[in-house]
Amino acid sequence: MTRVAVVGANGMLGSDLVAALPDATGFTRAELDVTDREAALVVLRGFDVIVNCTAWNRVDDAQTQEADAFAVNADGPEHLANAARMTGARLIHVSTDYVFDGTATQPYPEDAPRHPVSAYGRSKAAGEERAVAANPNATAIVRTAWLYGANGPSFPKTMLQLAGARETVAVVTDQVGQPTWTVDLAEQIVRLIGAGVPAGIFHGTNAGAVTWFGFAREVFRLAGLDPERVLPTDSAAFVRPAPRPAFSVLGHEAWASVGIPPMRRWEDALAAAFAAGVFEPAG
Repeated sequence: MTRVAVVGANGMLGSDLVAALPDATGFTRAELDVTDREAALVVLRGFDVIVNCTAWNRVDDAQTQEADAFAVNADGPEHLANAARMTGARLIHVSTDYVFDGTATQPYPEDAPRHPVSAYGRSKAAGEERAVAANPNATAIVRTAWLYGANGPSFPKTMLQLAGARETVAVVTDQVGQPTWTVDLAEQIVRLIGAGVPAGIFHGTNAGAVTWFGFAREVFRLAGLDPERVLPTDSAAFVRPAPRPAFSVLGHEAWASVGIPPMRRWEDALAAAFAAGVFEPAG
């Protein structure tokens, strides 16, 4: 039996991954602080696969707390990769679309050059680079984007909360991405483990693409609300400290090389999440 450690087990993705891998051992931040190199070496002995789901993901805060973001997002993966190398384990490190600048007009292939434009993105890009450098032949990078799930805050939850408090909601039309259900991503990671965790970069997002505006309208529709209550606006109406990629669509070609189908379309995944009772009705 493959012995799997899930780091960041109480997060939105980590909790779904632990549920998908009932024999895995989950570690919360209280149980393993990834910024502690020695702790990683001690705690992660005896595992065949280490999955890193932990991250500093406060994108705006990272602009002024870049050192803290780097400690978790760059030093952390390096420590886990070193721990994996020391024990002969394989590492799956979950990364993000923010390693790109968002200026593309076609889906980013897995081998596209990294070009982050925010402190958060820089920290995640450094994490990818350091993890691969520390354990080059046994590290898989899984980039994802626009995550939502049962645990923790998410865009659909925010939309439903706003729907219960306002008659209309303004959502941007000039950012495009791939809404991704954490249950689907967890299952894809399980498939990657089953394939032996081949080294390389994989894009773990649901297929298709949509704007935040289109995503919000579909959330309203599935919740039985009038999608016309979602009104279009642009990013100029929501100025934030950290820039957001305008185009966060990722290509999925690498999955075929390891015999794994890409993930289903985002619309199907969102409908399944509603059917599973992930979201509370707007009230």
